[in-house]
This record gives sequence, C-alpha cells and structure tokens, in this order.
Amino acid sequence: MPGLVPGIHVFLSKGVDGRDKPGHDEAERRCTMLARDEDILKAAEDWRKDGRGVALATVVETWGSAPRPVGSNLVIDEEGNFLGSVSGGCVEGAVVTEAIDVIDSGKPKMLEFGVADETAWKVGLSCGGTIRVYVEKVS
Repeated sequence: MPGLVPGIHVFLSKGVDGRDKPGHDEAERRCTMLARDEDILKAAEDWRKDGRGVALATVVETWGSAPRPVGSNLVIDEEGNFLGSVSGGCVEGAVVTEAIDVIDSGKPKMLEFGVADETAWKVGLSCGGTIRVYVEKVS
C-alpha cells in the first residue's frame, strides 16, 4: 500500500478480547488514520526528504462535539497518501483534496466543517460540532 509508514499501522478490526477478528485480510484492517503525533511529523519530514510534495493539516479550533482535539494532525503527499487524522474519518477526504491544492499552489488554507454547513453533510461531519483545520505546505 503506497504511502504507508512501516511500523505505525493501527489495526482497528479487533474483537472485544483485543485480538484480531478472524476472517479479515490484513490489508483490509490496516489503517493509517490513527498514529502518534511524532510519527505523523516524522512521516512529513521523511516524505519531503524523498522529494514528495507534502502538506500538513492541523485542527486549530473546535466547537461542540468534535471528533478530534485541537492539535490533531494529518500529513498528506501530492498523490493523496496520508497519515494521521483531523476528524476520525469524517472529513479526511475533503481535507486531502484541499491539501493537494495547497501543495500545488503553495498557499495555505483555513477549512471549516460543521453540521450546519452543507459541505459537512457531504463529507460526513454529522457529530454536531464544528472544526477548523489549517492546511499548509511543508517545505
């Protein structure tokens, strides 16, 4: 799977006892959304060293019920590979799309997603809260 950083995959398909659920292929269980902040920033650094265009998205404000706290990060490369999470999966697709634009233009963006926003329903943020995400190019 391109863009994955070895050693920091999180397996979300676990049974109540904490063991992997039987019958699930490892590739299906592999998730790069949840990782430690150090791993996300290290991936950004490594991806830049590899010559990739990279953007960093950071949750800068939350209101109400927000899926991830302020300071949560998502690193994205020019091909749409990513590591981390700004919303637990609710708006990552939209953030990745905007991050690719930021990589191409070099101009940072402030994104806002909330339940009252029509865009939020399209991308799945229906938790009742609002998040503001700052996206910047890593140079």
